[in-house]
Amino acid sequence: MSLAFLIFLVAWVIGMIGTFVPAVPATVIIFLGSVAATLVDGFQPWPDLPFLLTFLLITVAISMVDNVASAWGARRYGGSPQAVWGALIGGLVGIFIPFGLIVGPLAGALIAELLVVRKAPLDAARAAWGTLIGLLAGLAAKLVLHLLIGLYELWRLWDPARSVFG
Repeated sequence: MSLAFLIFLVAWVIGMIGTFVPAVPATVIIFLGSVAATLVDGFQPWPDLPFLLTFLLITVAISMVDNVASAWGARRYGGSPQAVWGALIGGLVGIFIPFGLIVGPLAGALIAELLVVRKAPLDAARAAWGTLIGLLAGLAAKLVLHLLIGLYELWRLWDPARSVFG
């Protein structure tokens, strides 16, 4: 394993764990790990620059997955924009409680629908459920994309001849 491989591996593991924590920019961590590994590996304009630019575009797209998925879920189940904000805030608060990453967004959307939008309890519960479904779909999509990008980058950096272990 080369130093570049190890640098990316550490960033990728942190990013994969961060995928499940709403406040952690997991995709950006993985991207920056790739940039750092590429620089340590000896940046070459070709093929590294096209790879990094493509990875940057994918990073921006992945970063939008959460927003699109939660908005889709909220809209699909009759939720308001306040439900989406409630789910986001609930997810951030949920970091500090057990099962908070699931309960937080659900509770946040429900509270927003009940107290801010003043929907009937059944309609608020349906909107909160839709927001949660959207958030979980976005999380699943990000997890798969992070996994694929990480495996590709590890494959790209693998060079047993340059092992730091001798």
